[in-house]
Amino acid sequence: MPSLLASLLTSSSALNAFDQALQVTQNNVANANTPGYVKQSLVLEAMPFDIETGATGGVRAGQIQSARDQYAEQAVRQQNTLLGQSQQNVTSLTAIQSLFDVTGKSGIPAALTSLYASFSAWTQSPTDTLAQQNVLDSAGSVATAFQQTANALSNVSSQTDQQLKQTVSQVNDLVTQLQGYNVQALRGDKSDPALDAQVNSTLEQLSQYINFTALQQSDGSVTVLLNGQTPLLVADHQYQISYQPAQPDATAPYPGGMLHGEIVDADGRDITSKTTGGQLGALLNIRNVVLPSYIGDEYQAGDLNTMAKQFAQRVNQLLTPVDNSSGSPVQTGVPIFTYDTSDDTRVAESLAVDPTVTAGQLTPVDPGPPSVANGVPLALSNMSTGTNPLDQIQGGSYSNFFGQMASRIGTALNDATGQQQVQQAAVAQAKELRQQASGVSLDEEATLLIQFQRAYEANSRMITVLDQITQDAINILQS
Repeated sequence: MPSLLASLLTSSSALNAFDQALQVTQNNVANANTPGYVKQSLVLEAMPFDIETGATGGVRAGQIQSARDQYAEQAVRQQNTLLGQSQQNVTSLTAIQSLFDVTGKSGIPAALTSLYASFSAWTQSPTDTLAQQNVLDSAGSVATAFQQTANALSNVSSQTDQQLKQTVSQVNDLVTQLQGYNVQALRGDKSDPALDAQVNSTLEQLSQYINFTALQQSDGSVTVLLNGQTPLLVADHQYQISYQPAQPDATAPYPGGMLHGEIVDADGRDITSKTTGGQLGALLNIRNVVLPSYIGDEYQAGDLNTMAKQFAQRVNQLLTPVDNSSGSPVQTGVPIFTYDTSDDTRVAESLAVDPTVTAGQLTPVDPGPPSVANGVPLALSNMSTGTNPLDQIQGGSYSNFFGQMASRIGTALNDATGQQQVQQAAVAQAKELRQQASGVSLDEEATLLIQFQRAYEANSRMITVLDQITQDAINILQS
C-alpha cells in the first residue's frame, strides 16, 4: 500500500508539471504575434529517486525561463536606429531636392536661361525699348526665382523645427511608458512575460527615433541612456529632453543669420553634439548642417545667397559702365537689382528689380575705349559662358554653380536612398536572427504540445491503473 500511494503521489506531481507545461505552450502559441513577446519555457526538474531511502522520484515543475536574447534585441535596435535615420534623410532631402531643378525647365536655371536670352536679343537691337523691357522682365523672373527658392528652403527649415519638436515629444512619451513599466517591475512583476514584451516592444519603437543604450537591471527595471551617455530613464525616474533654438553667438560673423537648433537634457545642458542616429539625429543634421549650407546661418552666408549677391553685383556693374571720355569719370546706365545689403544671409529672399527703373534707362553703349554701341548687352550675354573670370563664381559659371548645389543635394539623397534599402534588409535580417534565437515557433510548440499531451495522458492512465489496483487491494484486505 505505501508504494501504491507513493506512485499515486508521483503521478499526481507529474500531472501538475505537465499541466503547467501545457499552459506555457498554450500561452506561447497565443502570443506568437504579440510585439516584443519571446518564447517561454517551463523547466522540468527530476525529483530524487532512491529505493533504499524511499525517494520515489518523478518530475516537478521548475521556473519559467524566457528565451530573450539581449544581444539579438540590441542588434535589432541598432539596425532600426540606422533605418530611422536613413528614412528621415530620404524624406527631408527629397523635399530639398525638389527645389533644385537641374533640367533647366523651372526655377532659377530656367530664369537664368531666359535672362541670358534677353541679353542676347538686346545685342541685336541695342536701342529697342521692347528688348530693354524684356531684359527688365526677365531680371524680375530671376529675382522671383531666388526669392521663391529661399522662402521654400526657409519653410523646410520651419517644418524641420516642428518635426524636431514632435520627435522629441515622441521620445519623451515612449520613455514615460518605459517608466511605467519600470514601476511595475519594481513592485514585483519583473518576471511577467507580458511586461517583458511591452518593455522590449517599446524599446524597439524608441530605437527608430534615437540611438540609445538599454541596460537591464537585476531588479527588473531598464536604464535608458541617450547615445550611451545622457540618462533618459533610471529606475522610476525619467529625465526629459527638449528642443530649442540656440543662444545667439556674439562673435558670429553673420549675426542676422538663422540660429542653430539644439537638444538640451533635463538639466538644461546642450547635448546636440551627443545626439546622433535615428530620426532625431537626421533631423538635426538637416536643420543645422544641410539647410544652412544653402540659406546660411550665424557662421555662413549660404551658397544661394552668395550666388544671388555676386550675380546681382555683376549684372549691376555691367549695366553701369564708366565713361572717361570727358576727362572726368561719369557712370552711365542704372543698376537694376536691389537686395538687403545689411545681411548677407537675406540676399536671395530680398533680391528684386528696382521698380523705379524704366526700359529707356538701360544704356547699351560701352564707352570703352573703344566705344561699342551694344557693348553692355554683349558683355551681359557673355556671362552665360563664364569664360571671363569676372563672370565666374568659385571658378565656374553661375549655372554651373547652381548645378553643383543641386548635385550636392542629389548625391546626398541617392546615398540616403541606398542606405535606406541596405538598412531595410539589415533590419529584416536582424529580426529573423532574433526570431530564430528567441521567437515562438508554431511548429516547435505543436511538437511540444503533442509531447506533453501524451505524457499527461500516460500519467492519467497510470493513475487510473493505480487507483484500480488500490481498490482491488482494499477489497482483498476487507474480505
